[in-house]
Order: sequence, then structure tokens, then C-alpha cells
Amino acid sequence: MTTPVVPPHGSWRLSARRRLAVVTAVLAAALLGTLGNPLATNARSAQPTAAACPSSLAGKARCYTGQDTNGAYYTMAVPKRWNGSLVVHAHGGPDFSYDPSSTTEDLARWTVMVDEGYAWVGSSYRRGGYGVRMAAADTEAVRRLFVDRFGRPGRTYLHGQSWGGNVAARVAETYGGQRGAYDGVLLTNGFMGGGSRGYDHRVDLRVVYQYYCRNLPRPTEPQYLLWQGLPADSTMTPADVHDRLQECTGIDAAERTALQQRNLDDILAVTRIPERSLETSLLYATFLFQDIVFKRLDGRNPFSNVGVSYDGSHDDRALNAGVARFSADPTAHRDLSYDSDLTGQVSLPVLTLHAIDDPQVFVEHEAAYRATLQSAGQDRHLVQTFTKESEHSELSNSEYANSISALDKWVRTGQKPTPRSIARSCDTFDSAYGSGCFYDPEFRPAPYGTKMRPRPGGLRWPAMTAEQERVWSRIEGVGIAP
Repeated sequence: MTTPVVPPHGSWRLSARRRLAVVTAVLAAALLGTLGNPLATNARSAQPTAAACPSSLAGKARCYTGQDTNGAYYTMAVPKRWNGSLVVHAHGGPDFSYDPSSTTEDLARWTVMVDEGYAWVGSSYRRGGYGVRMAAADTEAVRRLFVDRFGRPGRTYLHGQSWGGNVAARVAETYGGQRGAYDGVLLTNGFMGGGSRGYDHRVDLRVVYQYYCRNLPRPTEPQYLLWQGLPADSTMTPADVHDRLQECTGIDAAERTALQQRNLDDILAVTRIPERSLETSLLYATFLFQDIVFKRLDGRNPFSNVGVSYDGSHDDRALNAGVARFSADPTAHRDLSYDSDLTGQVSLPVLTLHAIDDPQVFVEHEAAYRATLQSAGQDRHLVQTFTKESEHSELSNSEYANSISALDKWVRTGQKPTPRSIARSCDTFDSAYGSGCFYDPEFRPAPYGTKMRPRPGGLRWPAMTAEQERVWSRIEGVGIAP
């Protein structure tokens, strides 16, 4: 709805600079109507064909690519010294378009899993834009393709990064009960709050930004409701949004005017978004919201800020009196929740790794996820680890290798690790990767509501009937059987 329905959020599978370039390109493509049809089913062969591996795996693995019958691209890698187990990767984002290189780039980012002896497979998902259940179905489909081609692995682990954490957790809840399908789950910097509340800080950004900057839209331009992100027929590009952010805050200037500095200070203080991720968050709050509202929810509003009290500015009273307010359409909020919110009904071992100062997917998402599992009585299956890092897309490879090893040992032995035991074991992997171990075993995230401003009284939406669920699933094309 997150690299940003997306980051979150940002998937941020690439470097921050490269990621911003990709986001800019794909969001521009979205404006031109190139997202693709979620109903499309293709007659393409789903069988993998041999392909060149990323250069970092040259001589170490055999790689395969293909396109499944729903149009999702995929890449597989089988190390020459295969340990017999498989990692099924769910990438973040969502991005707004994919091509055959997307999953090979994912593999290049996660070669650490192959270096550790695991086979690896990842799907691009069948289309760009939001859709957690759709992405979960495509992730399960590519696991089945791997099994058809190479046989059932000894053990199979899900790995979700960023928004892919939401996807992987949904896979575990939906398909994890199948005999022999999955054995454990690794979630790294996961967007675990779900779509119905995970974008609240960007809802707040959208209205707070407009209150101070008044240029998205300008007073001289056609007006629209801010929960739309942008009008459905907008011709605005990400570069245009950047220019307006620069105009208002001097975001990329060495020197700012006094007014720009005050605007920037107020926006950051009120939204609690770091300066380095402000532009990305604003792109999500425009183009991602546009995608969710017009391409997924038929123009209905899933967002609310009624009753939210904003503070931290130089004049909170004026801000709260002047900021735009709106309430969600209950059916839109229900549908977004149905697609992306987690139930906590997972019986597999789940290990999480999250940077304490993650600028894109705040660490408080982990508190939300623990609360979800606790409410379902499943938190005994969860171990959470945290590191003193401040990046979203790229943590230490030593930690990634350590995490998949700790999860594998937990599954094989039945002995649940602790944050402290995982921190201790990292040095073994750092001797190979040399990227550092930065665990903080004592850290516990604050409650989710301390970072995301709560919506007073919560939101209530009518329950979805069985027929509505069938219609929704048919529209989204996620009818793969558990």
C-alpha cells in the first residue's frame, strides 16, 4: 500500500538510491495505466527453464526462471552443495510493475540463503500494486512449482522481507497447515501491522503535509479528497511530487529558508517520520493510496483520521483545527482488512529480525504482531530479535545467515531459541561474512499505538459474508486451494 497497497510500507529490496529510482519509474508507469489486469490468466508454460545465475552465484548454483500460469515471473536457485531444504521468498513493496528481471534481482539480494546451502525460489507476484492475498497465493504457487520440478524438500522455510513479511505471514496462516508444505517462517523488517492500520502514519502525513504546504493540490488546481492520494486521472509524476516537497521544505537543499525549515520541522515532528524517509513516505501517501482506492476498492475510502489529535508542531491548536478530516467507508476498511490484516492463527515456528531504527517499517510493527499472536493464543510459536541497525532493506548478512540457521535448528530439534542464544550464535557466521552482529537481546518495542496515532474508538465494519468472500477472491484471482 512498502520498497511502497505497498513499504510499507517499502520492500526496499534494492539499495535506497536504486530503490527510489525504481519506485519513481514504476509509479510513473502506474499513472500511465500499465499495472496489468488482476483477472488475467495466461496460457504460458509454468515450467522453469535454465538461466544464468547472478554473478555472485556463478559456479555455486544452478538457476532457473519462468512465468507461472497467472503471469507471475519467478526465479529458482539450487546450490551445488544443496542441504536439501528450501527458502521460499516473499518480496516487499509492493512495486507497481514487474518484469522478468525482478525475481533475479531478488535472488541477487538474497544469495546469502543459497550460500548457506538452501535452495531458493521467489515470485514477482502476478501484477503490481496492492494485494496481500494475491501475493500469498502466488508465493504458494511458486513453492508448488519448485516441488513439481525438484521434488519435496526436506524442510521448507518462508522468508518475508518488509511488506513481504505481511505476505509471508499470510501464507503461513493460509497454507501453513498443509502437511509438508512449510516448516518455519523468517520475517525480516516485516510490515506486520496489516493494511487497515499500517498506513495510518502516511494518512497523517498526507493531511499534515497539505496543511503546511498547500501544494498537493495547489489552491489554483482542481481540488480532491486527500484520502484518494491523487485523483484517478492524475497526470502527476513522482518527480512532480518531489519538486513540490522541495518547494515546501527544501528537502534536498543545502540551505533552506526559515519558512521551509519550519515546515519541515513541523511535518517531521507531527508525523514522527524520519527526514531520510519523508519523500518515500509521501510517494506512498499519494501513488499507493491512489492504487488502493481506485484500483482495489472501487473509489471507496478505507482511511480515517477523525478524532486523531496531532501534536509536536509550533501551533498544535491551529493544526488540529485546520487539518483535513475524513472517516472511512466501513465496507472499504473491511475489505482492506480482509485482504491484509493477520489473524495470528499460525502453528509454525516464527522468527523475526528487525532493526530498532528501521526508518521505513517502524519496529513497533513487531509489537503489533506479537499482540496479534497473543490474541490468537499462538505467541508460543514466536521468537523476536532486534538489532541496533538503522536500515530497512539491508541488514547484516551475518545476521540473515544466523537467523535462518537458528530457525532451522529450532525446527529440527524442537528446542525454542531465545534472543540471547541467537545473538551469541551470530559470531560463527560473522567469521564467514564479516558484516557484523548488532543484536540487542534486551530490547522490546513499545506498543504499536505509541508510534501510529490510534484512531479513537477503533473502526467497526460489517462482517464479510461467505458469498462476498467468494466474490472478492474471484475478483482478486486468489482461488488457489489450501
